[in-house]
Amino acid sequence: MPAQKNHLYDLMLLLDTAAPEEQRAKVLAEAQRLLESNGATIVSTHDWGVRRTAFEIRHKNDAEYHLLQFEGGPEVPSAVSRYLRITDGVVRFRVIKLRAGLPPVPDLRASSEPAPEVSAEAAPVERL
Repeated sequence: MPAQKNHLYDLMLLLDTAAPEEQRAKVLAEAQRLLESNGATIVSTHDWGVRRTAFEIRHKNDAEYHLLQFEGGPEVPSAVSRYLRITDGVVRFRVIKLRAGLPPVPDLRASSEPAPEVSAEAAPVERL
């Protein structure tokens, strides 16, 4: 029987900003430990800091965003999901299997400069 091929995954983790810093650090460290103990290799970690959420989640408008990219077998996402589903301090999480050839993850911490303004003349709007 051939060995299972490891796939590349993203773990997007939103932590509660109201939780103590020690608890948020513990959740992140435990997620990384679970990945590694289940045979996954962490490829990269990205701390995107506190950001406003697109919509209110459990009466919260912001969260601390973390992205962990890892390679592992198909059993790894369910192992980490079990832990994150019942852990206090986790607002939302999602594990996504990535396709090969995707561009690298942007560094959102470095993007502190405002987006360029677009004038009304430069962006015509089609009306129905």
